[in-house]
Amino acid sequence: MREETIGGLKVRLVGGTDREGGGDGPMLLLMHGFGAPGTDLVPLWRQLVVPRETRFAFPEAPTELDAYGPGMDSRAWWMIDMERLERAQRSGEIRDLSREVPEGLAEANVQLNAMLDDLEARFGVRADQLVIGGFSQGAMLACDVLLRGQRRFAGLAVLSGSLVAEHEWGPLIEKCRGLPVLISHGKSDPILPFALAERLRDLFVAAGAEVQFVPFNGGHGIADGVIDALGALVTRATARSA
Repeated sequence: MREETIGGLKVRLVGGTDREGGGDGPMLLLMHGFGAPGTDLVPLWRQLVVPRETRFAFPEAPTELDAYGPGMDSRAWWMIDMERLERAQRSGEIRDLSREVPEGLAEANVQLNAMLDDLEARFGVRADQLVIGGFSQGAMLACDVLLRGQRRFAGLAVLSGSLVAEHEWGPLIEKCRGLPVLISHGKSDPILPFALAERLRDLFVAAGAEVQFVPFNGGHGIADGVIDALGALVTRATARSA
């Protein structure tokens, strides 16, 4: 694994011909969730069954969180209202974010697009050979970058994410006809409701995207079946650009 600063973000690169992100193969770019370190999703690359030339990029969110204690590498793409989240969990309230545009999402979008520009310029990674995705907050950012931008990615992976900004995302999803999309979610997720993952799925299906929906018995995480589906998505989606 090697670390590079790409478009102002620290990015960990693995896989490819040299196992450090080298070569010209397709790429899976995954963004971690709120409160996780930049290395959180890196171990996934060894678990995925994909062509050997596949490259992997794991960007690190720029905002460092202090509330998780000294020595803890906890990061965020944007800040969230932790008191509101804790109240919702205590009361069993459904946390519906679909009408909200998270404060800081637009800035995160700009940062990630700068990274994508630099990734293409320096490493030759075209959008049509890149599957973009993430977990939780990272999944929401992946959706936002795909929907608001002009890049035609090879695929999208939404791992335990959520529907936000529905009034803005809804019309934009229409351009996703034929796009391979993986959406996974735990049926008992206490943080981001399963019902919102279903609604996001329905929007992509209605737009004509090629959606694989992977529900699982569990909470806010990545189940074994999701890892299998993610490997299949990368293999299928990037084969089209070969």
